[in-house]
Amino acid sequence: MTDTTPTEEHAKTAQQPIDHAAIDDSITSRQEVTGIGAIIRTQPFWVFVAILFIALVMSFVSDAFMTERNMFNITRNMAYFGIMALGMSAVICTAGIDLSVGSLLGLCGINLALVLQAGWGVEVGFIACMLTAAIVGFINGVLIAYVRLAPFVVTLGMLAMARSVAMVVSNNKMIYEFGPDQEIFEWIGGGDVLGVPNVVWVLIIMTLLFLWVWRFTQWGRWVIAIGGNAHAAKLAGIPVERVIVSVYMVCSMCTGIAAFMFIGYTGSATNAMGVTYELNVIAATVIGGANLMGGVVYALGAPIGAALVELIRNSLLLAGIPALWQQFFVGLFLILAVLLEQIRNRGGK
Repeated sequence: MTDTTPTEEHAKTAQQPIDHAAIDDSITSRQEVTGIGAIIRTQPFWVFVAILFIALVMSFVSDAFMTERNMFNITRNMAYFGIMALGMSAVICTAGIDLSVGSLLGLCGINLALVLQAGWGVEVGFIACMLTAAIVGFINGVLIAYVRLAPFVVTLGMLAMARSVAMVVSNNKMIYEFGPDQEIFEWIGGGDVLGVPNVVWVLIIMTLLFLWVWRFTQWGRWVIAIGGNAHAAKLAGIPVERVIVSVYMVCSMCTGIAAFMFIGYTGSATNAMGVTYELNVIAATVIGGANLMGGVVYALGAPIGAALVELIRNSLLLAGIPALWQQFFVGLFLILAVLLEQIRNRGGK
């Protein structure tokens, strides 16, 4: 005996007239998300709220917290991680990862210092620093995009190789003489304009640049599309391999800029610089709203995430809690950020 019930129901449904009025009412009842509503739904907004809450608590815990000097130090220290996190955001948006940024910071810093020590000007030193970063990013990108190696493996290997090269070229020695442009070089990295550290100005400019890139450029749309679905992006004609290579180069060159400013601030270069920085950079990026599964990125998320990481470190010191707890809280906020993203994704389904 053949069951014909579904066919009969389908026929009845097909014969029923479409209730256009009900459809119109349904559409009308749906509320569009306003600009403020869209902001509230983003992860960087809630991280910013957490920053304000911690700052409020710390203003009662320590009298030194709200001082001008402490605010200067917090903004300056977070800016280095913020610059690196901007580049890391692009990588994570493609569902990739770059574990080599900490070692790359050390390698860029050593090469920069060696060029300046040799008597070259600060412009040549900057070019050498950025060229080093671009080459490392290019190697990472080619191995990941064309050779199809896993980003975790490639960048983990680069982490070890970059640190080793830094030790070899520096002969495992500290460099603190930067040639004829030492004074201006140290001012660029450690000085300020209008009471704001120079590195913070650099972070502001780069954040605005990335905001423009993600919103209005074809490259930004391609990166987001690849992170959403690389196969579909390939079928749509996007040069996936070339874009991925460029993404890793952008990430490395952001690290190069951070290295240039960092060496100028510290006044010395050692091959141990940047050890474990990759953890803070990745944490700042993810806390700032970048989705590890790809396809989601916020330009403002990187500096906001970096601000939270630095605020944790500063608050622990002022509260008298041993600095050994710093990585614990960074890891805790990283897990909470991923958990929040999971909850938001489930709520959106």
